[in-house]
Amino acid sequence: MNFEDLNLVPTPDAWLQSAQSHLDLLLIDHANCEKKAASTALNLMYRYVDRPILITALSKLAREELRHFEQVVELMGRRGVEYQQISSARYAGELRAKVRPQEPERLVDLLVLSAVIEARSCERFARLCEVLDDELADFYRSLLKSEARHFAGYLAFAREYARHPGEVDDRLAFYLEADSALILQPDSDFRFHSGVPSFVA
Repeated sequence: MNFEDLNLVPTPDAWLQSAQSHLDLLLIDHANCEKKAASTALNLMYRYVDRPILITALSKLAREELRHFEQVVELMGRRGVEYQQISSARYAGELRAKVRPQEPERLVDLLVLSAVIEARSCERFARLCEVLDDELADFYRSLLKSEARHFAGYLAFAREYARHPGEVDDRLAFYLEADSALILQPDSDFRFHSGVPSFVA
């Protein structure tokens, strides 16, 4: 399975048009997303210390996410973009609010949710390559391979830890529906994972 198979709806063209007008915000929020992805991996490592294969894989993933963060910051520096605090998109927070509280269902949900977020990021990378300048398009193209590994890894671990074979498919369908709704809903602020812009581009 690749990321194209996961996303139920494509990134709307209106979001792509807005991205071209908000390159500073795109890069700043992308840097934030890479930090959050590393933080997610680290939090899982702290919580599930009894799963050595998982935490070893997460350690490698966190290092890759932090390297991507460094690359975004370097790119921002070359383009004169000042790194500043901005609010988060509602996307990840609303998805995380749907995580089941009990174990091992909580772990399965966190892994499936992380896979969905990584797959959506890959889809956005691919679509951004269609509309951005050569430097940015080459950069996002370069991220696709490793980020695609991340979503596949999260899904593989979810299947390993699920209590029954159909659980992951059920939760994946649930989170993909939620992802699609968020991607298609209007958003007043442009962010890397925001929905259809309801603001003037």
